[in-house]
Amino acid sequence: MISSLTGRVLSRNASSAVIEVGGIGFCVFATADTLSTLTEGESVTLPTVLVVKEDSLTLYGFADAEERSVFEVLTGISGIGPRIALAVLTVFSPDGLRAVLAAKNEKELTRVPGIGIKGARRMILEIGDRLGPGSLSAPKVSPAAPGAENDVVQALVNLGWNERDAQQAYGQAAQNIPAGTAAQLLRGALQILGSRM
Repeated sequence: MISSLTGRVLSRNASSAVIEVGGIGFCVFATADTLSTLTEGESVTLPTVLVVKEDSLTLYGFADAEERSVFEVLTGISGIGPRIALAVLTVFSPDGLRAVLAAKNEKELTRVPGIGIKGARRMILEIGDRLGPGSLSAPKVSPAAPGAENDVVQALVNLGWNERDAQQAYGQAAQNIPAGTAAQLLRGALQILGSRM
């Protein structure tokens, strides 16, 4: 197993980077957040996991060892391969995932591309507390401001949208910005409605 790479970043794109180690360029798939920390030409050390299949060897890189251990737990769940595990880490930080799993929030887990309601239930059931307690300074996620739904929906109706569309847009915005203020949720809902036009 290749558990880390230290080398120079040759190139990077939206889904992977090439790290040169001893004259060999290793293609490493990672989350956009991890890739955004890499600068071409700079030296880097990435914790990695090598996934061996009958037709390929694929390296996945991580921001830190904690992210790697969460990836390994996720890939141990039936129906979750390395691509979906990486998608989970793209949507949630390790502590964010712990919070969602502790709250048994199936709907929040379905935000991950490739995870449906059955997959979310399986994740909650099979992972349980295997991810551990996380960092002590984990940020708390608070729900949207009380009364925000009525304010946002009413503002959207006043701007000309029908109530059903306004409520759907609010629901999506509240998922995207779980601790948002009414103003942030209104802005998010307007972006959602604007993208439908």
